[in-house]
Amino acid sequence: MKALEEDLRPRGDITTNLVNSKNKIIKAKIIAKQDGIIAGLEFCKAAFQLIGKETVFIKKISDGKKIKKNKMIAEIKAKTKTILIAERTALNFLNHASGIASLTNQFVNKTIKKTKICCTRKTTPNLRALEKYAVKKGGGYNHRFNLSDEILIKDNHISASNSLRELVKKAVQTKKIVTVEIENIKQLKQIIGLKFKRILFDNMSPSQLKRCLKLCKNKYQTEYSGNATLKNIKQISKTGVNRISVGAITHSAKSFDTTLLFR
Repeated sequence: MKALEEDLRPRGDITTNLVNSKNKIIKAKIIAKQDGIIAGLEFCKAAFQLIGKETVFIKKISDGKKIKKNKMIAEIKAKTKTILIAERTALNFLNHASGIASLTNQFVNKTIKKTKICCTRKTTPNLRALEKYAVKKGGGYNHRFNLSDEILIKDNHISASNSLRELVKKAVQTKKIVTVEIENIKQLKQIIGLKFKRILFDNMSPSQLKRCLKLCKNKYQTEYSGNATLKNIKQISKTGVNRISVGAITHSAKSFDTTLLFR
């Protein structure tokens, strides 16, 4: 509702109020203007239904499915004013989520050896639930949702602590999933042997990453982060790392292109 209120405050839709047939029940269709993966249909549907309870929203495709350009995504039957008022907010949700799902899927399709593509907490404020949902619909995986889900020891935690090894030992005692981010082999050697779940290798070259993975000897789940792109993702996945976290799939995904037309 907050998203709709951005359009409706302070005096509602003053343009639609001028339309004589604003209470007439009509049909509209949402059309894809590009190929990609669809996500966010329930968010789109909710926008129309919050404006008009009479809304009938018919999906022509499911979230997570591929769509071709010019194919119908959904059909809406509602009052003219309902569709006109909710249109932009509804499409904003749909386009944003589908853009993320489509970009995630491009990354997934370029990986090998069953490497998982994961999102990060680099999300739009107040839209994390939508964006992480869209990642999953694109074939990706969610990292921790918030700061209390898992323990992730990063460079600044290490800088603020007297001992990396002691910090990890303390983290293990919480019984939470523990991930330790390391930047070099020296740091890796400080923590090898401690029992925790995951090591995150930050901004390493493929050769450095391979050396670190060899030292781990499959005792930990492994992850890579740092400037992964569609151009280098295959090379990174070839190292055999279990997961690659990609902030770009949420913070840099281009909005999916759709249009809404009255039938």
